[in-house]
Amino acid sequence: MNITQVLFWFLSVLAVGSAIMVVASKNPVHSILFLIITFFAISGHYILLNAQFLAIVNIIVYAGAIMVLFLFVVMLMNLNAESEPPQRNKYLLYGGTIAGASLLLVLVAALKQTGVTGQMIQTNGGSVGLIENLGKLLFTDYVFPFEISSVLFLSAMIGAVVVSKREG
Repeated sequence: MNITQVLFWFLSVLAVGSAIMVVASKNPVHSILFLIITFFAISGHYILLNAQFLAIVNIIVYAGAIMVLFLFVVMLMNLNAESEPPQRNKYLLYGGTIAGASLLLVLVAALKQTGVTGQMIQTNGGSVGLIENLGKLLFTDYVFPFEISSVLFLSAMIGAVVVSKREG
């Protein structure tokens, strides 16, 4: 086994394990922290697939911004024992188990009919996901739409400032 396979399996176990802990954790703050670990593991997979831009965007947007906002909201909600929902009904547990098993059965049946079982993904090869190529393409062929979108974002920011400003 080479280092790419070892990293792939390590990141896979980390992603699946932390995703299970997101669902299994009783504390919402711990659940959010496990979700951040899951996002970092997925970003590691993007790097292994030579998609550095997706990895950076995943870390900045999801792990950096959205999860921090979730963490602040959960911490500001001040969840305590009085605000906990009542205990689960056993019929809901049975219904959820049956629904999950049905979904698993449908997924297995759908994946059984696909014809991509013999294909391998080339890791660390090519230059499709490199930021350098994305930047060259963005600032040569798509420079006009890029500048139009930047003017649109600037006008949206100015509009948000004007709308949020108090009259007084």
